[in-house]
Amino acid sequence: MPPQIVHSPDALPVFPVFSQATISRGMVYVSGNIGCNRDLKTLVDGGVQAQTRAALENMAKVLNAAGSGLEHIVKANVYLTDMANFGAMNEVYAQFFDAKAMPARTCIGVMALPLGADVEIECVAEIAGQ
Repeated sequence: MPPQIVHSPDALPVFPVFSQATISRGMVYVSGNIGCNRDLKTLVDGGVQAQTRAALENMAKVLNAAGSGLEHIVKANVYLTDMANFGAMNEVYAQFFDAKAMPARTCIGVMALPLGADVEIECVAEIAGQ
């Protein structure tokens, strides 16, 4: 069966060169999320913590549309443009997950992200009940 494209009208729209997420073989692969506003041209105010919160909130909407949720994430990748923001990002990130069931995660320092974002987060999650 070919991969299924996920689209949630509640989540931020995406550029035509990728989808919000793709489902394949019982897993959902969520594209990177930055903390941008609905216009896709500006970032939310408040720096790395506000951007982390906005990215995870948007990711939750996409996962929900795919029949999954943050609690079903098995692997997350976080990209930071400044590793000095690691602690601040983690403070917000930890609020979205059960401390006893944190998904596997990698955090990578990168030179730049779209729109000059401080953080981008992507994930792979199981589809609930599969």
